[in-house]
Amino acid sequence: MRQEDIWDVETAERYDTPGRGVFAAEVVEPAVARLAALAGGGRVLEFAIGTGRVAVPLAARGISVTGIELSRPMLAKLHEKADIPVVVGDMATATAPGRYSLVYLVYNTIGNLLTQDEQVECFRNAARHLDPGGRFVIELGVPELRRLPPGQDAVVFGAESGYLGVDTYDTVRQHLVSHHFRFGDGREARLGRCPQRYIWPAELDLMGRLAGFELESRHADWAGAEFTAKSPSHVSVYRLPGR
Repeated sequence: MRQEDIWDVETAERYDTPGRGVFAAEVVEPAVARLAALAGGGRVLEFAIGTGRVAVPLAARGISVTGIELSRPMLAKLHEKADIPVVVGDMATATAPGRYSLVYLVYNTIGNLLTQDEQVECFRNAARHLDPGGRFVIELGVPELRRLPPGQDAVVFGAESGYLGVDTYDTVRQHLVSHHFRFGDGREARLGRCPQRYIWPAELDLMGRLAGFELESRHADWAGAEFTAKSPSHVSVYRLPGR
């Protein structure tokens, strides 16, 4: 499955849910506030900007935001809402013009790069875009392998009326595939799948070091909660040497 095939027109329409889910104010506003503070008034670049869930409210604060995005349907949804400059391309290799004080990558999206080499290149690409002392921020889930029963490779992560979510794991390659089953009134279901490569926090830190970053901070959420062994996700801030 190629990423450009996964993030097609239908997926872009279904993903964009203003005011609900990951677009809810209580989800978006803490992220936007933290990113605005980290930007310090400088220019900002979002890798995999998508439909602008974070970029649009960040730009509304008067911050100069640029994006990189592989999916043209996602980009079309963004441009229905705001005139934000975006380079079409892969976040591990595409180049946006100029230099930035902050590059950020939210909501597990680095996992869309399916090899360790590509993920390392994503860090290096962020470093190439940053001013000295600039920051790279990643929001990422912690792999939930402790939920896997012995001898099984699948776990249900969501179940509600009309929907079932199942993750299947390949622990040798550090791959998982999220399966989204949506049920209507009939006997058949629609299936959407999203492959990812999961990353442990320590591995993520090593990727940062290979690209010249130092870990500045890690919290359990955008509001700054303490990261512990029980945290399901983290917001990690990496910084380049410099001023």
